[in-house]
Amino acid sequence: MILVTGGTGLVGGHLLCELTQKNESVRASFRSESKKGETKQLFNYYFKENAANYFEKIQWIKADILSLTDLESLFEGVSYVYHCAALVSFHKIDFHTCLKVNRQGTANIVNMCLEYKVKKLCYVSSTAALGSVLVGSTNESVKWKPGREISGYSVSKFSAEKEVWRGIEEGLSAVMINPCVILGPGNWNEGSLSIFKTSSKGISFYPTGSNAIVDARDVVSCLQFFMNSSIVNERFLCTGQNISFKNLQTELAICFNKKAPSIKAPRIIALLFASFSEVISLLLRKRRGLTIESVYSAYKTIVYDNSRIIAASGIQFRPLRDTLENAINGRIETTIDENNSNK
Repeated sequence: MILVTGGTGLVGGHLLCELTQKNESVRASFRSESKKGETKQLFNYYFKENAANYFEKIQWIKADILSLTDLESLFEGVSYVYHCAALVSFHKIDFHTCLKVNRQGTANIVNMCLEYKVKKLCYVSSTAALGSVLVGSTNESVKWKPGREISGYSVSKFSAEKEVWRGIEEGLSAVMINPCVILGPGNWNEGSLSIFKTSSKGISFYPTGSNAIVDARDVVSCLQFFMNSSIVNERFLCTGQNISFKNLQTELAICFNKKAPSIKAPRIIALLFASFSEVISLLLRKRRGLTIESVYSAYKTIVYDNSRIIAASGIQFRPLRDTLENAINGRIETTIDENNSNK
């Protein structure tokens, strides 16, 4: 039995699409019926009239990774675990919750893997758990360091990785991958996919930073490769094309037949807007708009070195246009507007 935590997330949903095609015995955790419905839409997009046949192969269990009782039922009979569940938020008011879900939740998963003698754990971490360099490329050896511009999400993912390393020291076989900005078919109201919703309306301004993009399908390919390989107790950057946010927004403008952004947004102005937005979010108890932490990220220039994962897995990352078109064609409609979610 293969367990996928966070089966209704962007990575978890794509992973389930792949596993069910291979007739694997698959169990997946979920938190809400509405999110499970979105994953069903993803199956409809990829499998069309055969979607129900594949979706019904999944054994769904409603579970909170912070609940040991829930995890006991989740882990019964499980041999392999893909830990994809996480809380993604760059709102400061979510820091403690983010730390609890990502660090303690991962600690719980690691402990259950040890208790149930799971053969292998593949953990979906993040580039946020790594450090970065101002000159040259960032690779797996660049150590994470705390700082004023480090997001709470970054702290939580770094802390979660420490729990996996602790499990490795206690005898667990595990591999971690560190994806960058993941794009693919999904809910445009959530996380990294919100850039599609914004770009579809047209954007005049752009931040001066850069990052890397990776296709959700490529993340899944890497996860499956490492799960089925003899490689253990290592981590790998899982990043596709390095690109500036201006160029990314320009590519999206082409896809949506909109005018490309042409005005450089000053960082100080973006921070002012973000500060105002966070105050409003706090007052209304709704997480909307820019955050200070997301602005910090948008103005960093980071280049990632993916040579190690390519050498290990032989993966050929998809071109950006393919990723964007697939994400646009597979947009998932929802009546629920959630900016952060514990998948």
